[in-house]
Amino acid sequence: MHRSQIFMEILISLLLTPTPVLHQHATSPSTPRQLTMATSHSPKKKVLVPIVAGTEPVEASVPIDILRRAGADVTVASAGDALLVEIMYGVKIIADALVADCSAASYDLIVLPGGVPGAANLGACAALEGIVLRHAQKGGLYAAICAAPPLALARWGLLNGHKATAHPLFVEYFPPEVTAVDATVVVDGRVVTSRGPATSTEFALALVEQLHGKEKVEQITKAMLVRYEAGYSMKELNSVQWQCSGTPKVLLPLANGSEEMEAITIIDALRRANASVVVASVEDGLEIAALHGMRIVADVMLDDAAADQSQTQFDLIIVPGGMPGAETLGGSAKLVTLLKKQAEANRPYGAMGAATAHVLQPHGLLTGRKATTCTSMTGLLADASECENRVVVVVDGNVITSRGAGTAMEYALAVVEKLLGRDEARQLADDLLFSA
Repeated sequence: MHRSQIFMEILISLLLTPTPVLHQHATSPSTPRQLTMATSHSPKKKVLVPIVAGTEPVEASVPIDILRRAGADVTVASAGDALLVEIMYGVKIIADALVADCSAASYDLIVLPGGVPGAANLGACAALEGIVLRHAQKGGLYAAICAAPPLALARWGLLNGHKATAHPLFVEYFPPEVTAVDATVVVDGRVVTSRGPATSTEFALALVEQLHGKEKVEQITKAMLVRYEAGYSMKELNSVQWQCSGTPKVLLPLANGSEEMEAITIIDALRRANASVVVASVEDGLEIAALHGMRIVADVMLDDAAADQSQTQFDLIIVPGGMPGAETLGGSAKLVTLLKKQAEANRPYGAMGAATAHVLQPHGLLTGRKATTCTSMTGLLADASECENRVVVVVDGNVITSRGAGTAMEYALAVVEKLLGRDEARQLADDLLFSA
């Protein structure tokens, strides 16, 4: 929850009239979309993640991404009356289904993201309430993060007698029947709760453990390069002051197969810091089919963003990773031209994971620079010494790179520090509940 939105608590308090208590738990599946990530011959675990206007982007995208990595069949459902949902910070997502059409389905897990006023909007959705209550009655696993534990689950009586956590600004909205716990993630029986954007990865991994066990969690954390150390840090070489006048203007290009967790985390964090982020598609249309199945709607086509740059230059260009998205972006002549002009003008640019290896390296954009990338791509860098050092974020002059999805938030905070200063980055870290 962004600090400028605390005034929404007044509205939220009006929505907190508790509904009658329902006793616990249940399983309930759906008829979700087809998924590409099967991990065994046993039936896929079915998961429902509802979204609505005002849903927090990181709290939605991280569980969706990580649960799909684990092999779950995740249905993203709109709690509104249209599949296209604009969630917080102008992020546009196309859902797989409407909540209203999911009532006959069954799921192994239902996950409620937070956000303001998203959590309250979910709590006020009668169709969703009915689905979750029936699921709980059968003993199913359910979870919520940030403002959603008090504003949805507690409102429906589904946390009574349980220990739970929530965003610190919303803990006071728990009724007396709920035992509030100061922890990043709380698992109590068939209920899992968590605190906010920066705890989304730990929250999602706790859900994977509940569905698939600890071994699957270990596989995912290794592949994602998840780190558990508190705070963020970056290694800076050849330090220069990044220049931008007024509100920073940032270009973030996307292609089919781009990594949604990397892209959305960066968009969310930078827009929280009041940067103007332009999400540009290199595909034939604005809709992007991301690596793990999220459908993101870009703001503009890259050609239009490039034309706009002739009037107003970008202070920073960031290329997210993910395959085959990074290869597609590396093959975009328009994007490569923009990046080369950025480099020639000594303006900042950067990449994450596979994009460092497939966009920056092949086009001479790392010449004389240190950089890092994901483990599987280190052999593609001319100088992989920082990869060997396991550095999370590397800044070399005007170039900033990071390793992968598990380091996306650290990367975003480092970008904010370079663009807007250490104080702004620390304030953002606090807003995200990320210990700096």
